[in-house]
Amino acid sequence: MMVIMKKNGLAALVIAALASLTSAAQASSKELSYAIGYPSGTDSHTAALNFANSVSEYSGNELAIKVYPLSLLNFAETSDGVRDGIADIGYMLAPYFPANYPHYNFLAENSMLLTLLDSSLRARGGLAYNGAMAEFVFFNCPECQAEFLNQNQVYTSNAASSTYGAHCNTPVNSIETLENKRLRIGGSAQWSRWAEHFSASPVTLSGNDAYEALSQGVVDCVVISAPDLFNLGVHEATRYTTMAIPGGVMPGAAITNVNADVWRSLSDDQRRALLKAAAEISAEIPYVYYEREQQRLDDARKMGVELHEAAPELLQATRDFVRQDMEKSPAIYARKYNVANGGELLAEFRVLLEKWVSLTAEVESKEELADLYWNEVYSKVDPSTYGM
Repeated sequence: MMVIMKKNGLAALVIAALASLTSAAQASSKELSYAIGYPSGTDSHTAALNFANSVSEYSGNELAIKVYPLSLLNFAETSDGVRDGIADIGYMLAPYFPANYPHYNFLAENSMLLTLLDSSLRARGGLAYNGAMAEFVFFNCPECQAEFLNQNQVYTSNAASSTYGAHCNTPVNSIETLENKRLRIGGSAQWSRWAEHFSASPVTLSGNDAYEALSQGVVDCVVISAPDLFNLGVHEATRYTTMAIPGGVMPGAAITNVNADVWRSLSDDQRRALLKAAAEISAEIPYVYYEREQQRLDDARKMGVELHEAAPELLQATRDFVRQDMEKSPAIYARKYNVANGGELLAEFRVLLEKWVSLTAEVESKEELADLYWNEVYSKVDPSTYGM
């Protein structure tokens, strides 16, 4: 009996010791807050939770990420919120802040370039543009890096949407039907210039306000991707959709920007873990958007939304606009934001984008895309010097 008691006592001590070690390990993990402007249950929220799990795994549980979907900061608050340390990490949509990130936004807003490179890309174009943006910002755009650091942030990943279309409460699929329409634009000045080119009026609103604006008739159309029809609830107010216009993607999302003070407080291994997980979320979001585009359009059709093709004249006129706008946009950014080298940046970026169109042409899964991003871009970032 005493032997059994001794054995039980020893087992209890071992269990207690293991529990103590586990508690100590948990207590020693550093928790970082991650604010995203999408509500709970959306694809981006799921991707953020996956990012949190990956950071924990790659850091050996030294880092823990707590995700705050549409609670800690909304999209309009994220840039200042990460800068000021309200959140340690933020899903930052740079087009909302054109004066703060002019070089980065200049590259992002020329995404209608995709319509000139390959008209069959559609949603897959986001995979290519996203890879090109990340590589260019990490290694070829010191001005972009300076913009983030000026806001006390360290850029660690990018994300791009699928195709941007027009989701309206009245049919808009020709040059004539575009005239005098009010279009909610998500921040890209190129889409605003496209609207004005066709005598429509761009209205800049946060994605969080898009549903209310369309349902109340404040705008006639909301220009967003098909997945965001549902992510932002806009499908409930949409009656007509034309996906071929304006085209392009939204690649100006720096989705895991880290407060610079927090970044510098981490070890090299912890920063590497964040970069590894960042490559994964950078792949997951555009790939899910790519997969979801047709599914969400089918869902919208079943709910009574009419899907329209754009008139050939409007498509050709849009391509003509893109060619002209690429020549004009460097001067616009030089005048408004002192971007002195826009022409050179755009020419260099176009070459890189063509490379990424080829690299992503055969990608068949988000895991394959994550490996591609890691091998081509993120693994080459030195965590001991980057952002320091």
